[in-house]
Amino acid sequence: MIKGQFPASKFNSLETPFYYYDIDLLRKTLDTIKTEIRNKDYHIHYAVKANANPRLLKEIAAYGFGADCVSGNEILRAIDCGFPASKIAFAGVGKTDREIEIGLDNDIFCFNVESLPEMQAIEALAAKKSKTARIALRINPNVDAHTHKYITTGLNENKFGLNEADLPQALELIARSAHLEIIGMHFHIGSQITDLSAFENLCVKAFELRNWFHSQGVKLQHINVGGGLGINYQHPNHCPTADFESYFRLFGKYLKTEEGQSLHFELGRSVVAPCGSLITRTTYVKEGISKKFLIVDAGMTELIRPALYQAFHHIENISSDKELTAYDVVGPICESSDVFAKDMKLNEAQRGDLIAIRSAGAYGEVMASQYNCRELPKAYFSDQI
Repeated sequence: MIKGQFPASKFNSLETPFYYYDIDLLRKTLDTIKTEIRNKDYHIHYAVKANANPRLLKEIAAYGFGADCVSGNEILRAIDCGFPASKIAFAGVGKTDREIEIGLDNDIFCFNVESLPEMQAIEALAAKKSKTARIALRINPNVDAHTHKYITTGLNENKFGLNEADLPQALELIARSAHLEIIGMHFHIGSQITDLSAFENLCVKAFELRNWFHSQGVKLQHINVGGGLGINYQHPNHCPTADFESYFRLFGKYLKTEEGQSLHFELGRSVVAPCGSLITRTTYVKEGISKKFLIVDAGMTELIRPALYQAFHHIENISSDKELTAYDVVGPICESSDVFAKDMKLNEAQRGDLIAIRSAGAYGEVMASQYNCRELPKAYFSDQI
């Protein structure tokens, strides 16, 4: 999706800010994933937390993918949008009793268990319902994902997953229970990973742990390596999809499955981030002492990533073909952190110009808030506008 492909003339009549999704690009991404996993025993669970917009979920479910959920309501949303419960994995360090019951009542594929107390809670609730809960042990592999500290999840210092020292006790609890069935192990080392060597390290660790489970007489039906594949935020026009070919080739090389064993992935950002843009309007161009401020009507309430993660998003003025000018692109929220970019070169802007903040399809709309009593942004789709 390049600048000229935005239907700016149609945008003019729409109230900003809003999210715009390129459905053709989403389908191209999904087609690419399908092609790369063809003839492999690989299973994709889309990470609903990346974007839970019902239209996008229905598109993804139509490709036969499963869902990775981190709350009970995400499970219900996924099922409502066409994901079969038999393909839903449920992760998260703080599953409540209500959420566990939602998973049990819907007979989901698997609970990714992150602590011994959680396992005990699942066992007790399954026993009350005379059910058997299928579980995978989420293991903290202590692998550095080389990404932002807020989205690194696989180090010993992170809150996620069981440590290796917990595994013998976990297997003892499972062996004693008539209501727990171990079917796999699960990992997730972080998000927006562009250094694929981190995944090589994960494969090495997963191979070691699989051998350990064998030594305990446990054969795992599946290995879930989580997600985390990053995208190119700097060049969305030249790199509209993630490098799925290298990603899946790496796992095929370093983590070969055994007979009867499948490999599962929980892709989120790489599926939906490129197809989404936050469309906002220029409210004012303000001359500072040493810089210009482009003040837009979107803020951290619509897209919190720059404020929360110091994240970069490519930004375009889709209303102007004038000379490039450097701006600090800022929002209206009463917080100094409400800044989308500093010294961003855009075509010279004036009041009313439409601005596209690119690669915002993941962790954008889904993390929007009503801080300052703002309204939540609407969403529009390329095939409906």
